[in-house]
Amino acid sequence: MTGDPAETNPELYQVVFENERVRVLEYRDSPGDRTAPHRHPDTVMVTLSAFSRRISAGGREVGVDLPAGAVRWVAAQEHSGENVGTTPTHSMFIELKEPGGAVAGAALGPAGGQ
Repeated sequence: MTGDPAETNPELYQVVFENERVRVLEYRDSPGDRTAPHRHPDTVMVTLSAFSRRISAGGREVGVDLPAGAVRWVAAQEHSGENVGTTPTHSMFIELKEPGGAVAGAALGPAGGQ
């Protein structure tokens, strides 16, 4: 299994809060930046800026274009990503530490929400 994003890309992911139930990561990048393969548990993502990304795993790719202020559920997954847009990305990830029902590897990218 690939690693913790705060360890694989510490220049992009910063832990801003952690307790026994959740961990909150702040993510910032610039156009063209790429992440190393990493994993997320079940997570809520909040976009603080609009962005365009390509998320990849296991030979699959999805495009993710979200406006600022979007809130999305991200099921547990392993992936790498690339900022394919023209603007920086700024997002918060609220990672849940409690066991979830999702099967790692089944999902790719965010799903549903406001």
